[in-house]
Amino acid sequence: MATNTPATDGRRKAAAVRRRARQAEIIAATRGIFDSKGVRDVQIEEIATAVGINRAIVYRHFTGKEELFALTLVGYLEELRDAMVAASAASDDDREKLAAIVGSFVDYGLAHPAFVDCAQALMVRPGDELLDEIAEGPLFRLGRGITSCLTVLSEALAAGVERGSFALSEDPVLLANALYASGLGALQLARLGILVTEIAPGIPTVGEISPAQVRAYMVSSALALVSPDRASV
Repeated sequence: MATNTPATDGRRKAAAVRRRARQAEIIAATRGIFDSKGVRDVQIEEIATAVGINRAIVYRHFTGKEELFALTLVGYLEELRDAMVAASAASDDDREKLAAIVGSFVDYGLAHPAFVDCAQALMVRPGDELLDEIAEGPLFRLGRGITSCLTVLSEALAAGVERGSFALSEDPVLLANALYASGLGALQLARLGILVTEIAPGIPTVGEISPAQVRAYMVSSALALVSPDRASV
């Protein structure tokens, strides 16, 4: 007896292809808006208009703005990972490798401020809220994107420890996560360019700090944290 299963399967596959293409189009439009004007105050209506659809169609493909932003962040993270991998391969010396990896993170964040905004916006949300607002698949992709960057750093740290170049009092994965989180904060400081200090007890003043100074600080801090001399103090 003849069936229409092959035709049905073909239509389903075609529909799935169209769905993935539309999702990619929406994410690309979101990325374009982020890069041109930043993350703050971006609305679903603005993204839908950029694609040439109405907001209801956006919600057919994403559970909400948080999920769309998370998947847009994945694209930044993939680019960041490539930059960190290239930096890691630039030297066989453990200290030079670590300096290059941290430097590449800072350089990417300075070049893509929307990445910093997007990453920070998701980081400040409690984990249970993200689980409620982002579906399992997109959340997995986000986690994989973050860990792919952290792994480049943690593997460089672990290799340095194994060869005796580094001494750590904590797990390399923990240090990699801490450097990632503190790096996002430092990148925000570089964007502001403002350094608050005291000119006298209780009297604050505002100075300037450049992106180059922030980069140098992040690199030197990372190297200081793994210094064998520090571990012996």
